[in-house]
Amino acid sequence: MFALPFNDLLFQAHSVHRNNFDPNQVQVSSLLSIKTGACSEDCGYCPQSARYDSDLKPEALMPINEVLAAAKNAQAQGASRFCMGAAWRQPKDKDVARVVEMVQGVKALGMETCVTLGMLTDTQTQTLKQGGLDYYNHNLDTSEEYYSEVITTRTYQDRLDTLTRVRDAGINVCCGGIVGMGESDTDRANLLIELANLPQHPESVPINMLVQVEGTPLMGTEALDSLIFIRTLAVARILMPKSRVRLSAGRNEMNDEMQALCFFAGANSIFYGEKLLTTENPMTQHDKVLFQRLGLHSGGSSHAM
Repeated sequence: MFALPFNDLLFQAHSVHRNNFDPNQVQVSSLLSIKTGACSEDCGYCPQSARYDSDLKPEALMPINEVLAAAKNAQAQGASRFCMGAAWRQPKDKDVARVVEMVQGVKALGMETCVTLGMLTDTQTQTLKQGGLDYYNHNLDTSEEYYSEVITTRTYQDRLDTLTRVRDAGINVCCGGIVGMGESDTDRANLLIELANLPQHPESVPINMLVQVEGTPLMGTEALDSLIFIRTLAVARILMPKSRVRLSAGRNEMNDEMQALCFFAGANSIFYGEKLLTTENPMTQHDKVLFQRLGLHSGGSSHAM
């Protein structure tokens, strides 16, 4: 499928997209880092690892009032889902209890909630479910074959086990990957096949383009051809026709024309806001103008058809 002529691949992807969604509706999320840096993992792309000198200042878990203020601001800017990320390998039970308070506060505003906290125990997963969490994000990042080139501090199976816990608890799954980390076309295909072969397709599939950060091992990786990124997104749409495919990290390096092709290929979710955890993201006003130029509108996460 990756090898199809570009026009044929985009036609197929857009047809699948149009058959399952309003082709001009994009779900808008906002992402906040609620606990930044000092992570014990060695993910080669991440400036939050304590192992790398990335000039990132570690910050403790945010007070709930600051989190809710950020959520209200995101909602005022048009976001319908509020995502909270914490740089932990695995949270402590007391940390999960505090995150649940944040989840309940955000839900009280009428927004969908998503968190990414690392690996979870069965008890922690149940606590999040009982607290009303809508989505849990835990990316596979890349193919199982390439994974050890990027991360050595947790296994691919660890990630799959966490996804199983989340799914079994009845929480929606947000799971995707990162491209542009030096992987091959085969690795990109295998990542998408792995996602599509999960017991149930993830409700949200974020496709990230590597954002290179000084001090991380992947700094200096050869930049990915933008057409390969669009191909990856198109194949994700075809393989997971009813999932929200999110155009995630890396949009700051994408021109408007590239983003327009991504939306045509089936992307129907983005992050609003100036930052994605610790990396730059297009300004909200720029996104609003782009939506107007393309005739897109923001909408919720329910399927159109």
